[in-house]
Formats: sequence, structure tokens, C-alpha cells
Amino acid sequence: MEDRITMAHGSGGRSSAELMREVFGRYFRNPILDRLEDAALLELSGRVAYSTDSFVVTPPEFPGGNIGKLAVCGTVNDLLVMGAEPRYLSTAFILEEGLELSLLERVVRSLAEEAAAAGVTVVTGDTKVVEGRGGLMINTSGIGLVPPGREVGVDRCRPGDRILLSGNLGDHHACILSARMEIENGVVSDCACLGELTRALWQGGVHVRAMRDVTRGGLGTVLNELSAGAGAGVCLWERALPVSAAVRGFCGLLGLDPLYMGNEGKLAAVVPAEEGEKALALMRATEQGKDAEIIGAFTDKHENVVMETLPGGLRVVDMLYGEGLPRIC
Repeated sequence: MEDRITMAHGSGGRSSAELMREVFGRYFRNPILDRLEDAALLELSGRVAYSTDSFVVTPPEFPGGNIGKLAVCGTVNDLLVMGAEPRYLSTAFILEEGLELSLLERVVRSLAEEAAAAGVTVVTGDTKVVEGRGGLMINTSGIGLVPPGREVGVDRCRPGDRILLSGNLGDHHACILSARMEIENGVVSDCACLGELTRALWQGGVHVRAMRDVTRGGLGTVLNELSAGAGAGVCLWERALPVSAAVRGFCGLLGLDPLYMGNEGKLAAVVPAEEGEKALALMRATEQGKDAEIIGAFTDKHENVVMETLPGGLRVVDMLYGEGLPRIC
């Protein structure tokens, strides 16, 4: 095969077949996909969760992961926070002419490895080649099954409920921005699937009201979405917000606010007040949740999201306004 993607790889002919066989077929082999039908036939029963997302991150490789790993984590996490057990993924690759084949193979390998680790099977996909500068974009869709009796939804949140954050804010955002600016600071993306965390909560018997993964828009935006959906205010505690020293220093250098910086391996969970400490202990017992904190509570004293600041005042925390740069997924 050629060393770089050409328009011929998108023609549907011999070059396309070679690409499918030598790259995608090598890493995505499974009985469903190997049939090479026009659609995958899946065995499903019960409530189904379905999500789709597209990934355009630049650079496509970064400390802690790449766009392939990110594509799996982003979609799998969307299913997990709805209480689902992820089962199947589709993948669609948009490849720009000139893309290095070695980079594509690293991305596909990473995607396959992360999918296997998350317990999901890539069952169908598509590839298109377009003119460009050697980049790539990925769309993934995911299907998961919600076990009977597992109810999760923002409308279930009540005043007094505790809000937990599974770890440090801003890691992925700071990593991508550092890579873009060619700043060497040791910040590593937190890109990860959150199955270990969600399983710990469910198996521990916690009555989770709602969950969200903290991605674009950051925690500030996520909390505003939860507040609006629940019809109740949120009081956030600045003293409890976990931020690593490296990210805090990076934010101070560039004037960034960790509340609006995205992650790709953190979740916010809402639980009844009496289960807050239990949920925290379960989270901290996992590798993904070792830095978890109870960061606030739902309240009927406010109509929106406010934060108790370190000096003792109140700060209104609004949704992200404008574009949060850089694009992190």
C-alpha cells in the first residue's frame, strides 16, 4: 500500500479494498463485522440507549491518547452516564488526502484497543476520502442496554442532593491547548472510559439521580444544564473543586477558568444527601475516581448556579459564553 491516503482510497475499488483489509479489517475483526453486509444484525432486548458524536481534535495525537481513543471514550461515556451498559459501536472515518497511513493505523489500533477494554464491539462503519491537508475526523455511534430498574435522569434531582465530581478539572483541555501552543508542561489528557466508576456506584447500591460526563463547556456548563433540567438551583463549593497543580498553574499563566475547561474522563454524579459519603468512598476506591470530591448540592435557595468562593462570597456561575478554545474533541 501507499504511505499516504490518496483519493483512490475513497473510490470503492482496489485501493479501498486494500485499506479496509490491511488497516480496518486488521483491528476490527469480529463475527458481526466480518460478514461485510450493508448493515449489522444485533441481538438486543430491553431499553436501549443510543448516542452519536463526531471528533475533530487537533492535534490528532496528544499525551494520554489520540483521536481514536477519544472517539470511543466520548461515545461510551455518553451511554454510561445514562445508566446503560455499552454494547456496540459504529465508526465512520473522514480521511483527508495526504494523511500518513502510519498515523491512521495508530489511530485505528488505539480505537480497537479502547473498544475492547470498554467491552464494546465495532460492528459497522464507513470511510470517505476528501481533499485536504492530511487530517482525519471520526464519527462514532454507540448502543447500550439499560438494566431493568435502573432509572437516571436530571428530572430526578431534588434540593439537598449532593453533587460529586470524579476527579481533577481541565486535564484534557489543558493538554490539547498545550500541544497546540507547543508548551511542554507534563499535562496529560484524562481521556478514559468511565465504566469502572459507574459500575462501582451501581454495584455499591447507590441510588444515582443523574450523571453527566464533563466535556465541552466544562463543569460550569454541565451544572447549568442540570439546574435547568431539575428546576432547582445549585450551590457549588470552591474549596472542594479538585484541580491539579499543573493545570492550576497553566490556568494562571493564560488566564483560564477551570470551571469552563473540558475533560474526557470525568463525570459529575448527583446522589441523595444521605448517600453522598458512601458514593464518594466508592468513587475513591477506583483508579478513575481516586481524586473525587463532593463539590456542591442542589438547593431551593437559589434559582441558578452559584459558587461559595474561598473568601466567603457568592459568585454566579453561568454557562460558557462564546467558543471555548481549543476544540477538545
